[in-house]
Amino acid sequence: MRILMFMLFFSVGAVALALAALGPELLNYYENHRYVMEARGAIEGLENLNARYGTLLARLAEDPNLVRRVAPVTIGAEANEPDTAYPRARAQELAAARQALAEETDRTMPAGPPAWLQRCVDPQRRKGLFGAGSALVLIAFVCFGHRNDAPAPIPAPARR
Repeated sequence: MRILMFMLFFSVGAVALALAALGPELLNYYENHRYVMEARGAIEGLENLNARYGTLLARLAEDPNLVRRVAPVTIGAEANEPDTAYPRARAQELAAARQALAEETDRTMPAGPPAWLQRCVDPQRRKGLFGAGSALVLIAFVCFGHRNDAPAPIPAPARR
């Protein structure tokens, strides 16, 4: 039973000390991980855009008349086709599209650091964790550490 209590007190104390010491580094890790995920998303978007433009350029090389059909969409130029009706987007439709894109972007963003880690990084709580962890490790060694059950030998009197 004494060994189990030693392991429990020492383990909890060591975790508290490690969390107090490494809390800011863990917070930096989560922040850097979020930046890496954002960068990967931007790279994927650029690769998709590059692939789409590569396909468009290949199609333009095959069909030179495609420029007249694609220019209004790509450049934003007005189309000059006399017998064609071009629908215009209304403000409500544009707002709904922007909101849908914003919601999709919010879902793809990785979550920040856990709430418990943000609480542990607070300077007052770090001091408390460090003190509690130190006390638990000290209690583990003092109360549940190695116990010498054999009585200490009595030194023999010195001979003259």
